[in-house]
Amino acid sequence: QVQLAESGGGLVQAGGSLRLSCAASGRTFLSATMGWFRQAPGKEREFVAAIRWSAGSTYYADSVKGRFTISRDNAKNTVYLQMNSLKPEDTAVYYCAAGFRGTSSYEGDYIYWGQGTQVTVSS
Repeated sequence: QVQLAESGGGLVQAGGSLRLSCAASGRTFLSATMGWFRQAPGKEREFVAAIRWSAGSTYYADSVKGRFTISRDNAKNTVYLQMNSLKPEDTAVYYCAAGFRGTSSYEGDYIYWGQGTQVTVSS
């Protein structure tokens, strides 16, 4: 059974940092693209960042470029999202996802999803 388990969310002041983790299990993800998406209250889910597991190549939404960094640890089968210089508009539920259609910002290309972790940034 494939599982993506997010952790690391919480409450932080604007300008602070958080690191989200996504532990993947249940199949091999060497050919996968791992993505982070987020959904703020009253808004649609949006792409944040993605990483090709094998090559390590990364892709970011313009809104987080330069502030967020996605990475992976092959030995731990875990993907991370380091979030710095957080802003109140980063407040959302953050989801980890896995897909096998190459680097994509389209959520329809991701077939496995975690339950999400709440990130709240206070002003």
